[in-house]
Amino acid sequence: MAYAVLSKARPVAGAVALVCSMLAAASAGAYAQDAKVITTWDQQTNTSSSKIIRDASDRFEKADPGYKVENSHVLNEAYKTKLKVAFGANQPPCVFENWGGGGLHEYVKSGQIVDLTPYLKKDPAYRDRFMKASWDVTTFDGKTYGVAAENAAAAVIFYNKEVFRKYGITPPKTWDELMHVVNVLKSHNVAAFSLANKNKWTGSMYYMYLVDRIGGPQVVKDALAGKGKGFEDPAFIEAGKRIQELVKAGAFAPGINGLDYDSGASRRLLYSGKAAMELMGAWEASTIANEDPAFSKDLDFFPFPSLPGGKGDPRDLIGTVGDGFLSISTECKLPDAAFKLIQALTDDQAMQDRVGDHKVPPVNKVKIDDPFLQRLQTQLAAAPSVQLWYDQALPPALGELHKDTVQQLFGLSLTPEAAAEQMEAASKKGG
Repeated sequence: MAYAVLSKARPVAGAVALVCSMLAAASAGAYAQDAKVITTWDQQTNTSSSKIIRDASDRFEKADPGYKVENSHVLNEAYKTKLKVAFGANQPPCVFENWGGGGLHEYVKSGQIVDLTPYLKKDPAYRDRFMKASWDVTTFDGKTYGVAAENAAAAVIFYNKEVFRKYGITPPKTWDELMHVVNVLKSHNVAAFSLANKNKWTGSMYYMYLVDRIGGPQVVKDALAGKGKGFEDPAFIEAGKRIQELVKAGAFAPGINGLDYDSGASRRLLYSGKAAMELMGAWEASTIANEDPAFSKDLDFFPFPSLPGGKGDPRDLIGTVGDGFLSISTECKLPDAAFKLIQALTDDQAMQDRVGDHKVPPVNKVKIDDPFLQRLQTQLAAAPSVQLWYDQALPPALGELHKDTVQQLFGLSLTPEAAAEQMEAASKKGG
C-alpha cells in the first residue's frame, strides 16, 4: 500500500548492499530503454497474475515489432523499497505499478511522472471504458498520471465456511454478533481473525472500517481537510478502543505484530484452521485460489459489521475503485510506446483474464459469471462511500505515522487518545 522507507533496524552494510543491487538493476533498466526495451515493475507475484501481464506484453510486442518488454514482479514490501530507491536515484523503470493517492502525488510534484492526459484525450473511448471513480486517485490539478489495471478492490471479511458450520455460527452483521463469534471460536481454541500486522497496513483496515462505522465518511473527509476536531474526533478514539477490545478478547492469533503478510503468515493460519476469518482486500481471493485451490472452495466473505449508534452506513466500503495503477516515469525514453503497452496491459483480453483470476476489473463492461465476484461487484456498485486506504489518501509521512500508531494500538502499547493526538499534531504540522 503506502510507500515505505528502508527499515532503521536493517544493518548498515545490508542496507548499502540492497541499495547498490537495486541501483545496478535500475541502471540496467535505463540502458535497456535505449535498446527499445520497456521495463515494467509491479507486485503481481502469483503465477496467474504475472501470466496475465506477460501475455499482454506479448500482444504488445507482436503489435509493435522492434520493442521488447521486460517484466519484474516483486513482493509488496520489497517493491515499495525498490521503487523508492530507484526514483531517488532518478533511475526508475519505464512503466511501474503504484497505489495512486499521496504517494504517487509526491513523485508527480517532483516532476518524475509523465502526464497521461494528452494520450487519454486522443483516445476518449479508451478512457471511457474505465469506471469513472477509478481516475480520481491518479488525477491531480486536472491532470491524470495513472491507469487502473488490476481490480476494483474493497476490504471484506473472508471466512472459512467449514469452520463456521462446524461451530454453528453465521456471519455477524453487528458488533455484538461479531463479539459472540469471537467468544464461540475462542472456546474451541480457534482465533477469530488471522492478522499479519508486521506490515502495519493490514491492521489499518480494522481501524479504517471502525472509524467509518462509528463516525461516517465525513469524519475522515474533515480530518483530511484539517477541519473540525480532525484526527482527534471521537470516532478515531472510539475506533482505537474497539481494536483494543478485540485484542483483549483474544480475537487474534498470537504474535500478530510480528507476522509477515507477504510471506503468507495470515493465510497459513486460515489454511490450518487456527483462525476462521481474515479482513483483507478482495485480491486475497485470487491469492488463495493460487496457493490453495482446495481451501478456496470453502472461502466466502461478508461486509464489516455495523456498530451500535454508529453514523456510518454498513454498505460503506474501504478500498479503491481500481488499483494496481500503471504510470510512466519521466526518465522513460519511450513514453509513446510505454503508453501503448499500458493499453495492452489493460485491454479487453487482459481485463477478462483478470476475471478468471478472481478479480473485479475496473472497467464498465466486463463479463462476470462467478457468483463470488458478482457479489463483490454488486457491493462496490451499491456502496454509498468507498473510502480510499488511509495510507494512500494521506501524505506519505502522515500515512506512515498512521500505520505506526495503529500497530501500537494492536500491541496495547499506545492509548487510543494518544494515537489520535499524535496524528492530529502531525497533521497540523503538515504531515
